[in-house]
Amino acid sequence: MPQSLRATAAVNGQAGLFQPGSNGAVALPAAVAVKRSDPAYMAHAYLTKVPVTAVLPFIEALTAPGDIILDPFAGSGMTGVAALASGRRARLFDVSVLGRHIGSNYVKLVDPTQLRCAGQAAVKQARDALGDIYGVKCAACGRRAETAKTICSVVVECVGCGAHVSYFEALRDSQWNKAAMGCADCGAAISSRSWRLDETPVVDSIVCVCSRTQLEQPWSEPLSPPTADVSWPDVAIEPSRQMYQASALGRHGLTSTAAFFGRRNLYALAALRDSVEAAEDVLVRDNLRFAFTAILTRASKRYQWSRQRPLNAANANYYVAPVFYEWNVFDLFARKVEAVIRSDEWIRALRSERGLVATVAGDDVAYEVASATSLPLEDDSVDYVFTDPPFGSNIFYSDMNLFHEVWLPGQQFTDSGLEAVVDRTDTGAYRSADRYESILTEALRECSRVLKPGGHITLLFGNSDGAVWRLLQRAIATAGLVVVPEMIATLDKGQRSVKGLASGFEHVSTVDLMLTMRAGCPPGAVTVPTSDEVAAVLREALAASGRLSPSQCYVEVLREGFRRSWDLSAVNLRTVTQALRDADYEVDRRTGLLRQKTNA
Repeated sequence: MPQSLRATAAVNGQAGLFQPGSNGAVALPAAVAVKRSDPAYMAHAYLTKVPVTAVLPFIEALTAPGDIILDPFAGSGMTGVAALASGRRARLFDVSVLGRHIGSNYVKLVDPTQLRCAGQAAVKQARDALGDIYGVKCAACGRRAETAKTICSVVVECVGCGAHVSYFEALRDSQWNKAAMGCADCGAAISSRSWRLDETPVVDSIVCVCSRTQLEQPWSEPLSPPTADVSWPDVAIEPSRQMYQASALGRHGLTSTAAFFGRRNLYALAALRDSVEAAEDVLVRDNLRFAFTAILTRASKRYQWSRQRPLNAANANYYVAPVFYEWNVFDLFARKVEAVIRSDEWIRALRSERGLVATVAGDDVAYEVASATSLPLEDDSVDYVFTDPPFGSNIFYSDMNLFHEVWLPGQQFTDSGLEAVVDRTDTGAYRSADRYESILTEALRECSRVLKPGGHITLLFGNSDGAVWRLLQRAIATAGLVVVPEMIATLDKGQRSVKGLASGFEHVSTVDLMLTMRAGCPPGAVTVPTSDEVAAVLREALAASGRLSPSQCYVEVLREGFRRSWDLSAVNLRTVTQALRDADYEVDRRTGLLRQKTNA
């Protein structure tokens, strides 16, 4: 295989952007490349989101204005936003309480001036209740300044002498060389694996009238340390949760949601939440609540410090880095209110481009908490299905949602017993691959039941494990559906995995498949692809498209596997990348794309 792949692969060339329809298939994009930076995408974080611009081409190709779009795994509700933007209606369902909160508020478009004024009033009310908790004395001019963010460090125990060592100070003293970090008292090595004893603030970044840019100075007590009579929610993170095990929460003492916030930010968040909930206008209050939950991750200890620039917050796990930021909650909230306004304006602009009038409440989009295996819909009642189910054991939504849901009114939590995931470890009620396959199968059956005759179902899926793809193949066939070969597309969200950068090759696929299906008789028995057949697909893909990423090559093999009814159980990302290595391909670490090695 390596030699045949090496012999005919092209360096240049561009893949066709559209596939012609045949056998009744509608022409759809063959490859969708999107950026995760549009205003709606940036308004609120969720564990996984499909950008609206990736959903729109499918909705507009397969439905007409006024049609009903279903998403039974709705997540953050991007299908609903796309439906609203294009003049369709949407019925959204998910077991995620946080998903409903986010998805339903995305489409509640509000007057920008009204929201901005309400946001400013909420911040003022919270500040008045707490005092000047972010105010500090500027070391440069002596005047009052505002803390923008504080660098905080864990305090670790020296294995040599038992001294309490600030991780940040040890790193600074080693000239920012982690390998050279040591205890100032005895010289013993210090690392991120050292036993954590406590946390301490070390550096303030301040905004002061004496400087056009933020200034850094040693941390000092705020002018008004928080002492107000406010309360914040807290709920235990039980050892039975997958992320408790994965993030070693017990070892670090992070066993409840409040433990992930600094004391000052807990006061600020609690006071701000109280002022948000006091807003009289329901629509405005919902939007303020949306902005509030959007800042929670960044306001926590999960935003990792970097000497070069702030990194992003840990979104899919409970990781707290040894050096992290404590951001000014009021500043975060004010900026997020503006982000919500930009999102609303962007959605209105999409509607305007399509000749639609602006809408204020999103009445055409309904979001309910319900299982995809038992939809409260009548037979033949929807025109199209677009959905993005959980990808096996990639993310545990109920665990991560807990962090936000605890702040919502009523404290309703996602039912982990209904979640479509595969557990990595058995913590007492193991959610197996067989259970996951059953949920997917029943969900697809439900989609088929409620779909009008002749309608289509588009399912977005991504995984690096061939066994999971084979599981999906079985679920589709058992549900009485067939994948339309001419309507398989790839979705490239433009982010390389960080797990494979040491070798240049990705270990986690960053490109997904968009499979469009309809009711029909499943194809005959699947066949196991030979190494030569896989090599031919890789060769053709590289010849047609020029330089691809390893993930793009992988999904091209998967795409062809669905077309030819291959057994995908042995088609793993690692086997494809190994074939590329054997064929003398390497990854350009600057671009993330493949190139053939040059002979010295």
